[in-house]
This record gives sequence, C-alpha cells and structure tokens, in this order.
Amino acid sequence: MEIKKAIIPAAGLGTRVLPASKALPKEMLPIVDKPAIQYIVEEAVRAGITDILIITNRGKAVIEDHFDHSIELENMLKERGKTDVLTEVQRVADLANIYYLRQKETRGLGDAVLRAREFVGDESFAVLYGDDVIVGEIPAIGELCSAFEEHGKCVVGIKEVTDEQIVKYSSMKLAPLSEKIFAIDDMIEKPSLAEKFSNYSVLGRCVLTPEIFQVLEHTPLGVGNELQLTDAMRTIARTEGMIGVDFSGTRFDMGNKFGMIKANIEVGLKHPEVAPELRAYIKELAQTL
Repeated sequence: MEIKKAIIPAAGLGTRVLPASKALPKEMLPIVDKPAIQYIVEEAVRAGITDILIITNRGKAVIEDHFDHSIELENMLKERGKTDVLTEVQRVADLANIYYLRQKETRGLGDAVLRAREFVGDESFAVLYGDDVIVGEIPAIGELCSAFEEHGKCVVGIKEVTDEQIVKYSSMKLAPLSEKIFAIDDMIEKPSLAEKFSNYSVLGRCVLTPEIFQVLEHTPLGVGNELQLTDAMRTIARTEGMIGVDFSGTRFDMGNKFGMIKANIEVGLKHPEVAPELRAYIKELAQTL
C-alpha cells in the first residue's frame, strides 16, 4: 500500500534550545537558508507523500506563514527581477497539501498522533518527528515506506547510538532480516543501561497502520506523565511485530544546540553558495584550535 499521508508533530516547546526558541519555533530555526521543518516537508514530498498534517500549538503560526504564498514579497521579487529567489519562494508554497492542527496541551508524541486520527482515516501513514532533520540522497521516510510495502508491518527508522544516548531515547529488541532491515518484537522508552535491549533506537521516522489509534487509546501515560508513542508501538511490536530500517541519511537533532551547529556546518559544506568560503574558514579556524 502506497503511503500518501504524513504527520509532522511540531508542538514541542523547544526548551533545550532556549532562548533561541522563545519567540521563534525551533522548527523554524534555519539550516543555512531554510528552516528545519522545510527539510522535513521536502523529504516527505520526495518520498511521494502528497498530504501533510503539521501538529502545532500556540505561537507557531509562523510555520503556516512559511508554507503559504506571500503576495507582497512575490510581487516585490518579480519587480526587482530576482527570478531565482521568486521561483524558490513560490515552490515552498506549493510543495504539498499542508494542513494544520493545534495540540492545545503538550501531552506527548502519542497524544499528537492520536489527534491526527480524522486526518488519517483508515489509511496507513508516515510520522516525521519535527525535531529530526535527516539529510541524504535517498529520503529516509521513503526507505521506510518501501519496507512497509514489502513487509506489510509498521516500520520504524532506527540508528545505533551510544550508551549515553540510549537512556535518553528508546531501545529496540531486534534481529536482522537483511542488510539494514530488522525484525523488532519489543522496545522500551528511556531505559536504564540494565534494561536496554540493544543500542538501536527509534530516531525520527515511522510508518504506522491506523490500528495505532486504538492502541493509543488504551495506552497509559508513560515517561513524563505523557502519552508516549513508543509505548503504543511496543504493544504492536509484542503482538504483531514491527520492522526496523537503519536509514542511510545523516540525522541532525534540531532540538539540541550541538545538533543545530552540526547541521549548519555539514549542510553548509555542501551548499553551492557558501561551501567554498565555509571550507576555507574552517581550515583557517582549525589552525587556531
């Protein structure tokens, strides 16, 4: 079954990147010349997804503005002959059918997904976490969609992380099926090192069937007194099994200050406008370290 709908939860408060996120949503913080959330939307579009629901909350209307037409700006660019920039601005507004829904209380990722039930209907769908930008030749969510079509089970994007990181994320109990494809039959959110199954963690992407909604309705509140999507996925993993895909792109945690810096450096080194200057600057700076 081809995946055409996606949810991007973007209602978090961004406390780890304050004060930058006090007045500007962390999803709108730039990576070179585009806000983080644009990279996520573009990834979904490249994977063939046509309808995207962004879960927001109070103070995030600027996200809607970014993916809308700005007639005054477009007319100004046209009058000044800045056709390249005009084309890019117009392209952003026409990337996909983008809808918005407010999560009036920040009650966890599971709650955000549950609120998308009417949008999803009886279709399987993708979830792209608003904190995670994944850059690569192949769209990461596209790799998950391919695995879903092949195996017919819920799919999570996974990466191997350090012990220091695993206690902050989730841990997968898994077995290899083929190159970068795993069978998952259990998982745990924010485990202690004694509880972890492996150092593979869900990072930023999943493809879910509509059965997840019924599971979420019967899932008790978990870590942080929030409805954890991982807890609901754990139920599915234990009863039906899931698929894990070790995706090929590079993930940047945009809810983390160091992740933001890494994203700007690595993307900047590949950006045609700034790469030569940035490379020369880094080489010069390195000599002083």
